Amino acid sequence: MRSGIFFLICIVISAVVFVAAAALDNDYTFFAGYVVLQYVVLGTAWNILGGYCGYVNFGSAAFFALGAYTSVAVYKLTTSNELVAIPIPVLCLIAGAVTGLVGYGMGYLTLRLRGAFFAIATLALAVVLQTLVVNWDFVGGSRGAYILRPAEIAPFGNYVRYLFVIMLVLAAASVTIARLIERSRLGYGFATIRDDELAAEASGVPTLQLKLIATTISGALMGMAGAPFPYYIGYLQPSSTFGLDYAVNSIAMPMIGGTTSWVGPLIGALLLGSLEQIATVTISSAINLLIVGCLLVGFVIIAPNGIIGLVHNFWQRKPDNSVGRRHINGDVTGAAS
Repeated sequence: MRSGIFFLICIVISAVVFVAAAALDNDYTFFAGYVVLQYVVLGTAWNILGGYCGYVNFGSAAFFALGAYTSVAVYKLTTSNELVAIPIPVLCLIAGAVTGLVGYGMGYLTLRLRGAFFAIATLALAVVLQTLVVNWDFVGGSRGAYILRPAEIAPFGNYVRYLFVIMLVLAAASVTIARLIERSRLGYGFATIRDDELAAEASGVPTLQLKLIATTISGALMGMAGAPFPYYIGYLQPSSTFGLDYAVNSIAMPMIGGTTSWVGPLIGALLLGSLEQIATVTISSAINLLIVGCLLVGFVIIAPNGIIGLVHNFWQRKPDNSVGRRHINGDVTGAAS
């Protein structure tokens, strides 16, 4: 299936999801659904570098926060100079460009490291960016910044519904990009890096260039996911964007779903994101990290390849069992004759 057709199918499914959510006539459905879709984008973006290339990135929160604070900076510029407010889809593109450049720069500085050293370097990047934001008074610094949004917007009505639609489109686009990469020569190059980078280099694969492409795409998608967040929450402070939730969930969701396919992060984000929203309503949001930790430990022990790996192993065993039964039945029939 071509990527254009696949994207159209995703848009149609998104439209059905929006109509179904609107039929419930409960704005909290859009409020919670926005968070789940946000994690779909973040999990898919992390998987491009962490799953396809095998480079574990702990800097997801940094790119997400950078996208959010890019929106705040543009909002401050437009309001202080009495300019026309920039639409959120354009803000997403601006944030994607900024975080993509930062991702390229981060990759150029850190991708010569491997394993735990690369992971620590990405974690250090998040600390550096948080320190810069805390001391940047223009975007609120440690005090935070308020974003004034209209209560309603035509033709969606409630503004949260508008943000939900934007995140639906971003989720569809990110899944389409991940699927396109997986089935292209670029994806095969990523797979060689994941399987054996030294052998790939010896075979002439331009590993550094491929990894730079992965960090750029991953960073851009994470920044685009963070761009609408200030309008969603209304008040943005460093602790709400650089929090542990985004860093941990971005890693846990692809690992629970499966990191070798574009479907894995989608399944993991829908499953884990929905569980977290249910726990937030019924118990407390403080239990979310406990849920993530328990599921992650369980899947690492029981299903290290995630849900996709479980399904793949099941379908691999099924034909073998049927072949074995045919052989047994044939031997029994031959002996009887």
